[in-house]
Amino acid sequence: MLCRVLSVAFLLTISVSAYAAPQFVVAHRGASGYLPEHTLPAKALAFAQGADYLEQDLVMTKDDQLLVLHGLVLDNVTDVATRYPDRARKDGHFYAIDFTLAEIKALKATNWFHYVDGKATPGFKDRFPIFKSDFHMHSFQEEIEFIQGLNFSTGRNVGIFPEIKAPWFHMKEGKDITAKVLSVLKEYGYTTKNDNVYLQCFDPNELKRIKIELGPRLGVNVKLVQLIAYTDWNETKEKKHGQWINYNYDLMMKPDSMKEISQYADAISPDYHMLLNNKDGETAVSSTGLAEAAHANHLQVIPFSVLSDRLPKYTKDVNQLYSLLYNKEHVDGLFTDFPDKAVNFLKNNNRK
Repeated sequence: MLCRVLSVAFLLTISVSAYAAPQFVVAHRGASGYLPEHTLPAKALAFAQGADYLEQDLVMTKDDQLLVLHGLVLDNVTDVATRYPDRARKDGHFYAIDFTLAEIKALKATNWFHYVDGKATPGFKDRFPIFKSDFHMHSFQEEIEFIQGLNFSTGRNVGIFPEIKAPWFHMKEGKDITAKVLSVLKEYGYTTKNDNVYLQCFDPNELKRIKIELGPRLGVNVKLVQLIAYTDWNETKEKKHGQWINYNYDLMMKPDSMKEISQYADAISPDYHMLLNNKDGETAVSSTGLAEAAHANHLQVIPFSVLSDRLPKYTKDVNQLYSLLYNKEHVDGLFTDFPDKAVNFLKNNNRK
């Protein structure tokens, strides 16, 4: 009987721990609301603003280096189209995997843009102007050394939050991006769940591969995060009957799927809209139950991405959205383009 009581007490302790741990802030591509995303100045500003973690999206280059870049293509964050106009693929895009790291680092990086009537147009009109000043891209190793250097000189312990982008695409191109990422993490001392790193991916099959095969073989057992997309985003693919098909996330967004995810991951990272029920034009917001179900299965919940310059209609300001997520849904952390605002919210609410 005593053993049973102790077991129940232990489980309750685990369940409560998700709420007792300090809530944190992940700088989405750095302080990308203020400076061009995934540039070292954007990471330095996020560090200075008090972010707990800095995110790194990772893709591979032609010469097998890990590049910090949100998407597979260079089109909308660099001047690649004017520098190398003849190196686009048939679909018109310039893929990072077709360039060496040295070639990419020589490009001019800028805030995200798209073309309107043939003219480069900012994706966010009130953010840092496109193609102003001098920004460049960098490798995963360079960013780790930058963050570890800042930690050393300031006495802080800011973590990293790398994402393995599109393993299926890299596999199709003959590259094992996941093994490369784990090797770099090990090289820089990120090998256990106690280390200040979360490794995220939209691909559940690749996360399972890390958990069962690659991690044990390479001696890397870090916290794993299952990113959750909407199926029509075409975020990842899986191979079935020799064909790469779009992965269906519909079942993953149901609360009862959390038990299965907990078998291979330590956290989920859904779009924050997946945590909240709201009808267009209405201000009432209720919970979908996804966060509660995740916590019940001992998964942390770290939604993406709060943009204070693109708020949902049911909020009047970013603090109201932070309150819904941190206070109502009890998320463990969240991604934001404006880390200073989230840091200030947590300080003002005595949660940090």
